[in-house]
Amino acid sequence: MASVVELTYYPIKGCAGTSAHEAPLTPAGLAHDRSFLVVSEEGVGRTQRRDPRLALVRPTVGDGGERLTVHAPGVEALDLRVDTAGDRRKVEVLGKVYRGIDQGDAAAAWFTEVLGAPSRLVRVPPEHDRVTDGRTPGTSAYADSCALHVVSRATLDLLHRKLAERGLPPLPMDRFRPNIVVDGWDAPHTEDRAHRIRIGDTELGYAKLAVRCVVTTVDQGTGAKAGPEPLRTLADYRRAAQGGVAYGTKYAVLRTGTLSVGDTVDVTSWGESEL
Repeated sequence: MASVVELTYYPIKGCAGTSAHEAPLTPAGLAHDRSFLVVSEEGVGRTQRRDPRLALVRPTVGDGGERLTVHAPGVEALDLRVDTAGDRRKVEVLGKVYRGIDQGDAAAAWFTEVLGAPSRLVRVPPEHDRVTDGRTPGTSAYADSCALHVVSRATLDLLHRKLAERGLPPLPMDRFRPNIVVDGWDAPHTEDRAHRIRIGDTELGYAKLAVRCVVTTVDQGTGAKAGPEPLRTLADYRRAAQGGVAYGTKYAVLRTGTLSVGDTVDVTSWGESEL
């Protein structure tokens, strides 16, 4: 029987995740997931593609989302009261334009010091009405695309076998930054074919395969690019029809509720893989 073995949300896009035993599931994914974004002075969102040191930033959300604390090596932690009512400004995520609420000069100075480049922090506004793509439309905050990213342990186990054939060590699951990790599916990449899933009182709808980028080559513990893996090995067996390599699956939220580690993952509708 398949079950949830890890839940992780990422309060600031590109920064370290927060593990949870239980988490509310909103229409935009796990509560607080990618609700903040670090941007350049021009409003362009920063990601680990160009700013891998984001991985060293450890955010903590408190008071039901009203406070944000950020930690990073070598600098004093910063505690912020989150502004949800300030002026909106234009921000850009992977070429798409949204709005964000600037979180002030103290946050800007902190991220500028940590990243070594002029930066500001914004929060998604309450009226954010983004519509995400894929087979099942949905919404999300500042995620690359859909609300939830799911990977199974069987999928990672297969990658480990492929790496071992090259004489290479295994890689941790955090290289792929999933929201939900599932154990109990015998076949690798079962998530490709699980087109509707019920977990507890929630329901998820398949949107699309997750096409991977250079972020998977960033060591999440050091904030440094660590070479060509896993992309080099994935290119041997996970080439996507639309280009690139696919690993894990994106889902939209069909029914909100609460997710917990240990919840049974019940696939109520199967389909063919798009790979």
